[in-house]
Amino acid sequence: GSPVNIAVGAAVLGLKVGFIGKISDDQLGRYVRGYIEEKKIDTSGIVVDQEGHKIGLTFTEIKSPTECSILMYRNGACDLYLKPEEIEEEYLRRTSHLLISGTALAQSPSREAVLKAVQLAKKNKIKTIFELDYRPYNWETPETVAIYYDLVAERCDIVIGTRDEYDLILKNKDKQDREIAEELLKANAELVVIKHGVDGSRAFDKQNKEYNVSAYKVQALKTFGAGDSFAAAFISQYLKDKDVERALKYGSAAAALVVTRHSSSDAMPKIEEIEKMIKNY
Repeated sequence: GSPVNIAVGAAVLGLKVGFIGKISDDQLGRYVRGYIEEKKIDTSGIVVDQEGHKIGLTFTEIKSPTECSILMYRNGACDLYLKPEEIEEEYLRRTSHLLISGTALAQSPSREAVLKAVQLAKKNKIKTIFELDYRPYNWETPETVAIYYDLVAERCDIVIGTRDEYDLILKNKDKQDREIAEELLKANAELVVIKHGVDGSRAFDKQNKEYNVSAYKVQALKTFGAGDSFAAAFISQYLKDKDVERALKYGSAAAALVVTRHSSSDAMPKIEEIEKMIKNY
C-alpha cells in the first residue's frame, strides 16, 4: 500500500531504501517481495506470515478524472499482524530516517510494532517521519484514531498530512494551519507539512518560518496516488539539502505527474521529469 508506494518513489529518486512489513506465505506474497526487490528496495526487514493471514487486495476504478473509487479487502490483512518482536533494532540502526504510516496504527499487534520502532529510533538517534495516511475503514472508532495518532505525531521529527487528516485525527477543525503546526513543533517535530490539494501545500519549522507552494495544474486522469508521490519526492529532496520550499515544489510536481498516469508505484516520476515540470510550469 502507501508505504511501498513511497518507498518505490524514494528509490526511483535515488534514495537507499529498505522496507519493514509482513507478507503472506503464498504466491502473492512472493510476487510482492519480488516486485519490491526489482525496485532496488532492501527486503531483509520483511517478515513472512506463518499464521495464515493474507495480503490485502485493492481494486481501483477510474471512471473520469473526478470520479475514481477504491475497493479494499483488508479483513485479516497480514500487514496489521506485524509483531513488536519482529522489529529488529540492528536493522533500524542501518538507517538515518524511519517513515511511519498511519495505517499501521489501526490494529494490534501492528500498532505496538510501530511504537517499538519509534522508541528504537529515538534510542538510536534516527529521525522519524510520520505520514498520516488516514483510512477511515481501517478504524473502529474516531476516539481510537486520535489516541494513537497523537501518541506517534508528538514523537516524530517530520509530520506530513492533508488538512482534512489533521482535522479528523487531531481534532483541530477550528484552528489555523500555524496553530496546528505549533502544537507539534512544541512537542518534538522539526517540520510540519500540511497539504491542501489543488490549493497547494504549506510547511512550518522550529525557526518560526512558514513556506507556501502552489499546486501544479494538470489534466488529471485519476485522483489517487498523489499523496504517496508527494511524500516520496518531498522527503527525497528535503534530505538532500534541507531546502523546505524546494522540497515542497518537488512534492507538488511529483503529485501532479502521478495523477496523469495509471497506477501508483509504477507511476512514480524520475527526478528529470519532476525538474522539467517545475522548470516549464
